[in-house]
Amino acid sequence: MRVKIEGGCHCGAVRFEAEVPNAVEVLDCNCSICSMTGYRHLIVPHRDLRLVSGEDKLTSYRFGTGAANHLFCSVCGIKSFYQPRSHPDAWSINLNALDGAEAEALQVTVHPFDGRNWEQARSKLD
Repeated sequence: MRVKIEGGCHCGAVRFEAEVPNAVEVLDCNCSICSMTGYRHLIVPHRDLRLVSGEDKLTSYRFGTGAANHLFCSVCGIKSFYQPRSHPDAWSINLNALDGAEAEALQVTVHPFDGRNWEQARSKLD
């Protein structure tokens, strides 16, 4: 069964919606940026996420290899979704950026991901 989820940034300028299974797997990454921000990755194919508002408010940040495109709200600074290097055909939605009731309705299984050792950990995602 698939469900529609909605979410966005803190100030509400960036809003998105997506279609996901009601039982989802989430990656809890320990890399420098994810651990500092509390980001929890819900991977969604590009075709299943729609940006509802705020495209003009998104600002990009790249570091390391530059492959990942971290998209932050230029108003409040929250990264509600971004393009991860680990899944080039998908978006990573921050589970913590979902609207409350919708996040609670999902059956979530959390898997640790060793982003500090990204190259070794990436091979375990396939």
